[in-house]
Amino acid sequence: MLKYAYHCVKLEFYAMIKLDVGRVFFRNFRKFWTYYALSENSKGEKMANKNDYFSERNEKSNDKIEGLLLDLPFFCSDFFYGIANNTSALTRLNYAYDLRIFFNYVSEVKKIPVEKMEISILDDLSAYDIERFLNYLSNYKMKGEKHSCTERGKARKLATVRAMYRFFFARDAIKSNVAAKIATPKLHEKEIIRLEDNEAEKLLDYAESDDAFYGRKQTYHSKLKIRDFAILSLFLGTGIRISELVGLNVDDFDFDNNAFVVTRKGGNRTILYFNDEVKEALLNWLGQRYDELKLPRDENALFISLKNKRISVRAVQVLVKGYAKEVTPLKKISPHKLRSTFGTDLYRKTGDIYAVADFLGHKDVNTTRKHYAAINQDSRKQTAEKVKLREDKDEND
Repeated sequence: MLKYAYHCVKLEFYAMIKLDVGRVFFRNFRKFWTYYALSENSKGEKMANKNDYFSERNEKSNDKIEGLLLDLPFFCSDFFYGIANNTSALTRLNYAYDLRIFFNYVSEVKKIPVEKMEISILDDLSAYDIERFLNYLSNYKMKGEKHSCTERGKARKLATVRAMYRFFFARDAIKSNVAAKIATPKLHEKEIIRLEDNEAEKLLDYAESDDAFYGRKQTYHSKLKIRDFAILSLFLGTGIRISELVGLNVDDFDFDNNAFVVTRKGGNRTILYFNDEVKEALLNWLGQRYDELKLPRDENALFISLKNKRISVRAVQVLVKGYAKEVTPLKKISPHKLRSTFGTDLYRKTGDIYAVADFLGHKDVNTTRKHYAAINQDSRKQTAEKVKLREDKDEND
């Protein structure tokens, strides 16, 4: 806490020279109080959630928000304080990154330093200004580095700006909600990339093989193939997200009932189930980590790196990409693509879009329907092709 106060004083010394001293002090007090509130909210999340991974992630996110608040206008602290109880720390962090880009753009357009901006700047911006912001995102600079946004990235940043405007407009802090007038950039639907049944089998066979990779990679593989096979099996057998997998603990599992508890987006805890193949893969890994790798039994994280620490999101991404590249070199397979593979398989076997949405943790079934509509079309086409109006004629007729 004292570290944050020190940063505020150091960074704003320049501003105190050019601005009214009392106003700068008030601004920093509000930033300080917002960070305090966010920190207290994070402590509450930590006490409520015994899963250390997600608690630590929340703390790190709030620490980053602390630093980003220094790059935002002072009134943004009210926004982050106001949404602290109904958004996750990760969502707020993404908001902070997006707003830093937005106000950097506003500073360039209006020729006003960010630290001098008052909340009235939001009323000074027109719909045209925000539309130009979306164009600006195609090629912009932040701290001397060039960046560009995809259509999906632009849509997310517009959603953040809308959320901020909506917040202040609802509290009568601004006169109009100009951001609500801006249409969301059109998103071109991407083809769902997934593994076919035979490719999924090949992936698991390759991960289980003693002959996978070569050289240094093979050395690592020989030590971790049982762990890696368990990770791939869990992805393909349950469709969980990468963050959900990384955050799993040993005591989240009930092997008598083939069940486990997963922490979904927003911190909700849900019970999911797995088949006997996944169960065998997981038990083999737990046996190896204790008996062969001699990992400490008080380490609760399910998947561990060679450094005896919880495996990272980045490590899992590299792991999946490495195995998939050997099996399906033409497809760029990621953990999310394995999730899509599970969802596709489940939908093809059940035809129940609501069951798929529930298992994947989609809050809106339309999200699921959008992703798997193409499969439904394929099924309809195959059904139509089975209908014959006339029997095939014999060539001799």
